[in-house]
Amino acid sequence: MTTSVLVAGATGDLGQRIVRELLTHDTRIRVLTRPGSASAAGLYAANDRVDIVTAEYLDHAALTQAVSASDVVVSAVSGTRPVIVDAQRALLAAAVAADVPRFIPSDYSSDYRQIALGTNRNFELRREFAADLDAAPIKVTSVLNGAFADMLTGTAPMIAFGRRKVMYWSSADQILDFTTKDDVARVVALVALDPDAPRVVEIAGDRVTARSVAQTMSELTGTKFTLQWAGTTGTLSAMAKGVRRLSKSEDATFPAWQGMQYFVSMFSGQAQLHHVDNDRYGVHAWTTVRDVLAAHLASQPDVAAAAGK
Repeated sequence: MTTSVLVAGATGDLGQRIVRELLTHDTRIRVLTRPGSASAAGLYAANDRVDIVTAEYLDHAALTQAVSASDVVVSAVSGTRPVIVDAQRALLAAAVAADVPRFIPSDYSSDYRQIALGTNRNFELRREFAADLDAAPIKVTSVLNGAFADMLTGTAPMIAFGRRKVMYWSSADQILDFTTKDDVARVVALVALDPDAPRVVEIAGDRVTARSVAQTMSELTGTKFTLQWAGTTGTLSAMAKGVRRLSKSEDATFPAWQGMQYFVSMFSGQAQLHHVDNDRYGVHAWTTVRDVLAAHLASQPDVAAAAGK
């Protein structure tokens, strides 16, 4: 039986990957876009299994019509409060009004449920919206996957390739959860097709430590990578607050200080996943951190040369 899936945020990086994975199954996809946007048409207009529907998030009637007759709404939107809380609240209300059976929110992160107040803005926004989800008369499944492993090749300043250092805070042996965006998208598609999916599905494509990452980099480059202690998570949290106060990027999704907050959550252990269920949908060859780093070095000769000096 064909499953009807509405995807919000389908023009974003992760959203496109989710749609691609959904199309490998017996699905009919609706891509939600705002009126006047041409991005969705450019990506999906040629696919006869994808319908483009338009609605403003503030237009409850139009949004309800857009999601109606869907079996599941998948949110892959990205942003700060106006998106993660406000837009998703509108999307959730529309899904409830249209009697959509299931909703998958745009979590796709480490475990935000136990973090200390004031230590991670993006996690706290997800936790705030989770309260709405838990109170809504609709079945909800969040996918928690740790950090995106793709970030280790540049966005997340944990590996200093040129200096042959691996940074850590507090403990070099703290377990860190990483999953590639492609692996996350694969699981999200499977969750969308699973009416028995639980409230939370935890996955981790790889579980590493700063110490093991340094060892991996040493093996991949043939040059020793050493650990560099960068302070405690407490000092990093205080530094993030200071940078945030001076920053003009409060509305940015992932400014430098937010990256610092993410490392606070991970290296403190507060955001570690404790109920990973990688085999829920069968055995799969997950992409490891080693795989990601090896591919990065192979595709970036200059980085590989600097790391191997």
